Amino acid sequence: MSRLAAGVVLVTAVEPPLDDDVGMTATAFMSVSLDPPLVLVSLRNGSRMDDLLAEQPLWGVSVLAESQRHIAGRFSMKGRISDRLLFADIPYTRGELTGAPLIGGALATLECRTEQRVEAGDHTLVIARVLTAAFPSPEGTPLMYFRGKYRHLG
Repeated sequence: MSRLAAGVVLVTAVEPPLDDDVGMTATAFMSVSLDPPLVLVSLRNGSRMDDLLAEQPLWGVSVLAESQRHIAGRFSMKGRISDRLLFADIPYTRGELTGAPLIGGALATLECRTEQRVEAGDHTLVIARVLTAAFPSPEGTPLMYFRGKYRHLG
């Protein structure tokens, strides 16, 4: 599957009860339906985001621009520092409906509410309704992932 080019997103949510911000880089993200507006993200079973979204139905997605490679890398590190520190110098706003961090300069941002979770091997497919959509930087180019590396179009 490394031969399939994919866009890169940052999935974010607020973890109660401490209201900690949590983020995860994902390439297994897609549109499922226009009516109703549904999206899907695939999460590794037992990952922090999988555990969080099992309890927290509200979350956000930022479609990363090519210039945001450092953000994707930061949130995909293994054994990383706390998520609070990872967000420290990244511009973001809070989603009005979810409270989730939405990254400034992203090509698009979505606020989502989980509708269904489907176990699929060692992953869980989380299907969510899109509650809001915005386009902070609609003219940018997408960050792509192909053959194990971040790439650019062209």
